[in-house]
Amino acid sequence: MPPSIPAIPRSTPARLPILALAFGLVLADQISKAWVLRHLPLDLTRPFLPGLLALQHVRNTGAAFSLFSGNPQLLGLVSLVVSAALLIWILSGPGQRLWLNLGLGFLFGGAAGNGIDRWRHGSVTDFLAFVPIQFPVFNLADVAINLALACFLLDQLLPRPAATGRPRRGLGLADPGPAAGPASGPEPNPDPRHPGHG
Repeated sequence: MPPSIPAIPRSTPARLPILALAFGLVLADQISKAWVLRHLPLDLTRPFLPGLLALQHVRNTGAAFSLFSGNPQLLGLVSLVVSAALLIWILSGPGQRLWLNLGLGFLFGGAAGNGIDRWRHGSVTDFLAFVPIQFPVFNLADVAINLALACFLLDQLLPRPAATGRPRRGLGLADPGPAAGPASGPEPNPDPRHPGHG
């Protein structure tokens, strides 16, 4: 039997750990980018994890992995709208699904981290480069966005615990159970000439 998705205890407001995760990611993302801007000249590459990662300072005017480059104002507006929508969703109470809540925290933190760059600098600071393969340079916010996608996928693939003790349907809604039948009572007498007994 596949493992079920653990649920966040209902006594703990789900929005608090989600916001803590998101703001922690934004803080780590902005601190790392500030260090790169101060200590790593543009287009310079330094070894970081030998054979795996290098530090390479590039400026990205597009979205993740340099998509839609050259339109930072539009992407900044998109980041602002996405971050605001995610914040409203989180504050409204996203429920008790662990992987969904983790995904919301990662996505909010990643979108806000890159959005701050676009509004402050007109571009995003990328600095993590894979050494073994040719891959677009990325940053911690990009990592958070990809982790969010993985969490959303797990939320859909793993079975969810039923809130009412009944199995849940495909979208996680509680099974309402069988429809109630007619009220039970004495069976009708098919022959009016012979009244029923007792």
